[in-house]
Amino acid sequence: MATNRRMHANQVDVDEALVGRLVAGSFPEWAGLPIERVESHGSTNAMFRLGEELVARLPIRPSAAQDVLGEQRWLPHLAPWLPVPVPEPLGTGGPTEEYPLPWSVLLWREGVNPRPGRPDAPGQLALDLAEFTNALHWVHPEGAPPSYRAETLRDRAPGIAATLAELCGVIDVGAAEDAWEEALEAPEAGGPPVWIHADLQPGNLLVAPDGRLCGVIDFGCAGLGDAAVDLLPAWYVLPASARPAFRTAVGADDAAWARGRGWALSVALNELLYYRRSNPVMADTARYVIGEVIDSRD
Repeated sequence: MATNRRMHANQVDVDEALVGRLVAGSFPEWAGLPIERVESHGSTNAMFRLGEELVARLPIRPSAAQDVLGEQRWLPHLAPWLPVPVPEPLGTGGPTEEYPLPWSVLLWREGVNPRPGRPDAPGQLALDLAEFTNALHWVHPEGAPPSYRAETLRDRAPGIAATLAELCGVIDVGAAEDAWEEALEAPEAGGPPVWIHADLQPGNLLVAPDGRLCGVIDFGCAGLGDAAVDLLPAWYVLPASARPAFRTAVGADDAAWARGRGWALSVALNELLYYRRSNPVMADTARYVIGEVIDSRD
């Protein structure tokens, strides 16, 4: 499924011809480079290769426009502290009569997305993910914005209750409700918020042929929040056998692990409800995560 599939009522349509005109208008030095859409299951941006070394990234919904500016501001600040490459912004294009949003050109990063629950070398990937999250959480927070997921699980409770009601007949709502209530009982995070990526899902992770983590992309949700949000890959990416190594390496206590499980469940529930008819890959991943969370309860 390509990102030109309509998933949002206010979705902005983009194609190679439009990208070519935008690049020529904002970056004439790159005009004439071959343009090829990057096949993706993402829901927020469309990506197009520009030659061999560059990629144009265009939001396909207005709510993602600020993500472009945020990444341009903060990625250069974060990158030196992180153990794997992250997007390197090279320029920002402004809105035009044809395309109403800011967009960006970045350095292309090689790698493939890991398969949910079936990555190659899961034990090593667990340690790589822990190294990345630990490093990010240690970056100095001065001046940083709140994350897109900066609220508490209790703040999310009314919305998740409504989502569960709408998913009756689609999943085992009773089991999901039990898992959600268990997460809500966990103590809230103590101490100040830290830098988090907040969306460490398979589509935002790049792995090399040997299974090692070789890049993390899409920092649109990044900012200050509860470190437990970055436990998402325990259920979105890693098989059950690799979760203990990940948990030990990140140093998650019982409360943080329970909150992380709640975050994974709440994100997956919302994704399944929103994308189950428009983005089958995201919906299938969400179903998988919901099942893993339910099955992994202590």
